[in-house]
Amino acid sequence: QVQLVQSGGGLVQAGGSLRLSCAASGRTFSTYATGWFRQAPGKEREFVSVISWRDGNTYYADSVKGRFTISRDNARNMVYLQMNSLKPEDTAVYYCSAKEYGTSWSRKEGEYDYWGQGTQVTVSS
Repeated sequence: QVQLVQSGGGLVQAGGSLRLSCAASGRTFSTYATGWFRQAPGKEREFVSVISWRDGNTYYADSVKGRFTISRDNARNMVYLQMNSLKPEDTAVYYCSAKEYGTSWSRKEGEYDYWGQGTQVTVSS
């Protein structure tokens, strides 16, 4: 089992920045793909970003590419999402996630095995 505990988030004006953190505990973390998803009010949860455990490659949704950066620190069992140039449409509850089996990364929510508790990010215009 892996437990994911999120921190960060909050209220920021458009154009501002926030950093989300996700602390993992439990089993060996270095071979888990770790990703971020978000869910806006009235919408389904959507993929934001993922980092491959195998080669460290990163992948982003088109809507955040160039503004968000995912990173991980395996020694500390931490995953981060740096969010810059935030827009009102980035407002959502953000979730970190970990994928234990199969491919080393995925954009598919259903392939993730563990989830954080969620963190509200609100961007005002």
